[in-house]
Amino acid sequence: MSNLLLLLILLPVAAALVCYFVRSSAVRKLTVVANGAILTLASLALLGKGAFEPIAVGSFLGIGSDFLITVMDFALLGVIFFYGLKHKNLLIQGFTLAQAVLLAWFEFFVVEHAEVPALAGDQLSIIMVLVISIIGSLICIYALPYMKEHEEHLHLKTSRQPRFFFFLVLFLGAMNGLVLANNVLWLYFFFEVTTLCSFMLIGHDATEIATRNSVRALWMNSLGGLAFVIGMMLVYAKTGTLDIAAILAAGPQGALMVAGVGFICLAGFTKAAQVPFQSWLLGAMVAPTPVSALLHSSTMVKAGVYVILRFAPAFEGTFLSTGVAICGAFTFLACAALGVGQSNGKKILAYSTVANLGLIICCAGINTPLAITAAVMMILFHAISKSLLFLCVGTIEHAIGSRDLEDMRGLYAKFPRTAMITVIGILTMMLPPFGVLMAKWMAIEAGASNIYVIVMLAMGSALMMVYLSRWAGSLMASRAADAAPERQAALIRLPLMALAAAAVILSLGSPWIYNSMVAPMFNAPPFTLSFGSLDAVSGSFVVVPLFIVLGLGLLYAMKAASGFRKTRIAPPYVAGANTPADMDGTYIGPMNGPVAYAAGNMYLGELFAEGKLTPVFNSLAVALIVLMLGGAL
Repeated sequence: MSNLLLLLILLPVAAALVCYFVRSSAVRKLTVVANGAILTLASLALLGKGAFEPIAVGSFLGIGSDFLITVMDFALLGVIFFYGLKHKNLLIQGFTLAQAVLLAWFEFFVVEHAEVPALAGDQLSIIMVLVISIIGSLICIYALPYMKEHEEHLHLKTSRQPRFFFFLVLFLGAMNGLVLANNVLWLYFFFEVTTLCSFMLIGHDATEIATRNSVRALWMNSLGGLAFVIGMMLVYAKTGTLDIAAILAAGPQGALMVAGVGFICLAGFTKAAQVPFQSWLLGAMVAPTPVSALLHSSTMVKAGVYVILRFAPAFEGTFLSTGVAICGAFTFLACAALGVGQSNGKKILAYSTVANLGLIICCAGINTPLAITAAVMMILFHAISKSLLFLCVGTIEHAIGSRDLEDMRGLYAKFPRTAMITVIGILTMMLPPFGVLMAKWMAIEAGASNIYVIVMLAMGSALMMVYLSRWAGSLMASRAADAAPERQAALIRLPLMALAAAAVILSLGSPWIYNSMVAPMFNAPPFTLSFGSLDAVSGSFVVVPLFIVLGLGLLYAMKAASGFRKTRIAPPYVAGANTPADMDGTYIGPMNGPVAYAAGNMYLGELFAEGKLTPVFNSLAVALIVLMLGGAL
């Protein structure tokens, strides 16, 4: 087992080093594809073995693994401090120096370095490994042809791909280490590795805006790192152990320990870009599309929600639990509202991501079996659909030179495959019987006992429907019978098709995924499986019967639309002011002249103005976080 776990962590490290030092594009392509294939097989092998008890990791070259992690901790902080100096950012310098001082005191004068099993794996860890290894690998493979086109567009004389793929692939190993860690110090180390990787990837293009946003991401996540160290010290002061399994098994153990977990949750808030920390993730959209897809689906932000979910048993039934639920629900509502006024595809996906992460964190705060089930199912299905949509936006941007929704209008006419895959991705985010909507239904059912939470979740869900349905509708159009077929590189088409298929097929199999992977997490599972549906006291979510109805409806729609090219398409009716038939596409306007039709979406910019709402939401979020931590103390 230990060899399999180390393979999941160390193989991406080795592959990243090959990508960096061997400057051959052919070798890089082979390395990334092989790494993805092996990680996929290894994660499936881990799924086959199932949950396992914490295990120790031996020494490397005669040096203890815990000592190596300690050395790398300080080396990593040194690297981050160097970038703080390079960019003359006092916040990075201050937060990193504070971490180093506190960590040194903690490591050398406080901790009794008894052997703690370094790695462990329960159902949550295994699900996370599957998400990281499979979805993350598909994104890395997609990046191979994407980055070639990206650099051609930038007219670079010297390729930066070796460094780019070094951090992209390294991210996967760091995340696998994070979700498998059982020692709090190991968890902290991998938590900080993701901070450095995201900084380097966001600033990859080295433009002024990329550098500015990468620095902002670094100082915000360095604040999270400092909160993590403080929380770790407080938890250890009460429990006397760094063994995560032992800490969770004991449950809440008084104000000091709960306050420590509260600071760890604050670290998770920064990593998951919860309001008021959302600006670093919104700024990350300046990075190449594979970076955005990786950050939003299977690495950086999922590290934040994972940490909060992991420590949820340690604050169950406390005021902190209620505070986490309200903060998460508020982020869900705030970012759903901010997304309504956006027309930039990447920014819409960014706000949608932060909102759904807030929903997951809200579920961790509600802290019931039903809520935890909703959170885990949301992590899985959101990762698939959101990575698919980010890759679709990147593909569209390369095709039309824009990521604006208005420029995507009627995309199906020229790029039918990309448009249909994008629509599939959007539909799996918002409609039954797909997995994301199922998880939202579970979350709303779980939050029914808290009036503030249920109102925010209901309103946020409604607002999210507005901009997702608006986007899907904008893409559709008629396609000419003699239109040229759409061309895509094989390594672009493969991840898109695989993720689209996974979003549909895994949603169809969601009852069995729940039964085999999520239900074993609980002594009393919240759902029972019957006839392809999930049944509970709170209600039922019908999956397979709805898929049958959906399939029959799709067949009927395809048959009804099969003869559309034989029909005459009438122009829009504008109260009798249409021009004659030979001038289709215009209407009679001022001065009796023909005016071309123009369609456009409403973005309600005055009501959902980002510049006006963001300061208000940030202030309210800060107040909620202060109340949450104050109540824990």
